[in-house]
Amino acid sequence: MAFEGLTGKLQAALKRLTGKGKLSEKDVKEAMREVRLALLEADVNYMVVKDFVKKVTERAVGHEIMQSLTPGQQVVKIVNEELTALMGGVQSKINFASNQPTVVMMVGLHGSGKTTTAAKLAGLLKNQGRNPMLVACDIYRPAAIKQLQVVGDKVGVPVFERGQKEPVQIAKEALSLAKKEQKDVVIIDTAGRLHIDEELMDELSRLKTSVEPHEILLVVDAMTGQDAVNVAKSFDERLGLDGVILTKLDGDTRGGVALSVKAVTGKPIKYVGMGEKLTDIEPFYPDRMASRILGMGDILTLIDKAQAAIDEKKAEELEKKLRQQQFTLEDFLEQMQQLRNMGSLTDIVGMLPGVDMRKLSAAGGLDEKELIRTEAIIQSMTREERQNPSIINASRKKRIAMGSGTSVQDVNRLLKTFEQFRKMMKQMSSIERSIKRGRFPLPFF
Repeated sequence: MAFEGLTGKLQAALKRLTGKGKLSEKDVKEAMREVRLALLEADVNYMVVKDFVKKVTERAVGHEIMQSLTPGQQVVKIVNEELTALMGGVQSKINFASNQPTVVMMVGLHGSGKTTTAAKLAGLLKNQGRNPMLVACDIYRPAAIKQLQVVGDKVGVPVFERGQKEPVQIAKEALSLAKKEQKDVVIIDTAGRLHIDEELMDELSRLKTSVEPHEILLVVDAMTGQDAVNVAKSFDERLGLDGVILTKLDGDTRGGVALSVKAVTGKPIKYVGMGEKLTDIEPFYPDRMASRILGMGDILTLIDKAQAAIDEKKAEELEKKLRQQQFTLEDFLEQMQQLRNMGSLTDIVGMLPGVDMRKLSAAGGLDEKELIRTEAIIQSMTREERQNPSIINASRKKRIAMGSGTSVQDVNRLLKTFEQFRKMMKQMSSIERSIKRGRFPLPFF
């Protein structure tokens, strides 16, 4: 879980302030000392930490804050605002060209996830109504071209390749074809190295000169910490970056690079990779990320994920079924599959305000396998059984359990949960009808 360690420590430090009716300058400075340690342990750049703590302290010890009725909450608000500013303040988008196509040049070292990220970005832009093309200009790494073709096919985006031809020539031919086929975005996957060297930079510089990209995006692995920031500085000095894409942020419990890269390089984070699926890429919103870091949740991103995963027409049909008590196990299965499309349960729950992810992690997190077991049980039923669970007798339960690799107890548990859910929906529907008729079955205070 991204920022898990940092979130826990920041919450602990700030909780001491929110629990007090009045704050002294000493209280604030002691809390800021803990905040400083939390940020340093999260691998945030030392100078960035120093400047951040100084700004927060100066604002927090002001007369207005000290005399506030809720000074602790005001300090948390300041920390939230300064974290947002630290990461860029506002969302930084791709600057699309007025004369198509927009050329996006992806650069980075080996192992950062550049090729997969190029496909993720292409898929995201396609879903937003764009018509992208991927270009294979990494002619050195074994199977790099094949990898791009595979991931490109999975997201439904064509890949232009010319084998081992000179990368500059490949890029020129790709641009020519993109114009003919009216592609509005061309994403060039360039070669990487295990480390920065002159040969790599010279080739990237030639590519930049020949295709004149509108965006040069550096792909960096968030788990490499401050090394990622140093890599960003080096690439920016030679190429002039327009932004950064952080990969593997879901696996980085510290998150220091996300807090350091904008302050150190001046270049905004534009996207983040939050998982291994080709749909696991998100635009980077500094305010939402600051909210996540402070454990305040991220409802807006959760809504975005839900809108992307849930079919609006099907949602309306489901609402109608719920109102008419026609909800079946088939509908139940469909809802679980849509939930899984939104990402891991732990990440989804982590976006809800007030959830203590430390306690959740200590308890072993959420059991993703439970969803898989439930799906297997429902899929082992006949259509008739899904439509009418009341016909499932002892012998049918044994068959379903064997077919799904579970136990009869698991089948019973699912059927009981489903029946409780149907009863709850029936009660809610009854309450709604009563209110519409002018009756109020619930006490109103």
